[in-house]
Amino acid sequence: MIRVPLHKALESLAWLEGTWRTENQGSGKYPTIKDFNYYDEISFMSLGQPMFNYTAQSFSNSDLKKPMHRETGFLKVNPGTNQVTLISAHNFGLTTIECGEITDKTINLNSTDITRIKEAKVPHVTQVRREFKLHDNCLEYVFYMATSNTPVLTEHLQAKYTKVSEEK
Repeated sequence: MIRVPLHKALESLAWLEGTWRTENQGSGKYPTIKDFNYYDEISFMSLGQPMFNYTAQSFSNSDLKKPMHRETGFLKVNPGTNQVTLISAHNFGLTTIECGEITDKTINLNSTDITRIKEAKVPHVTQVRREFKLHDNCLEYVFYMATSNTPVLTEHLQAKYTKVSEEK
């Protein structure tokens, strides 16, 4: 892929561009399931627009051969502001729109819209919140979720990533 200049609206997020991998294992928990560990790879790729193309792929083992969850979408910056929107589609039939802001090296997002396929299993996801934070050259991630069975936002995922490549 040809390297294009980073859009001016993404300058405050230049540190995010690239591919990131969990350095050890991420951890998952929720009141209705057994705790688990996972490996994850996320990518933020610029195409010269005021947004990053975003992908996330989690695996249940370290050799990245047993996929668990896939998410793809766009992290859009409202030019001239610190406001961001993440639009994402999940492989189990969920789409989310999450809005938030950039503060220093932190992105906080809260769901504003969630839709699901008609055949989606119960319990249904009703709300999400996530935070990406750059700390000591590592990307820290925490994801919270509420469902039709657990209506209070509850921590679900936590991971720490190291950058494995710059997008070129």
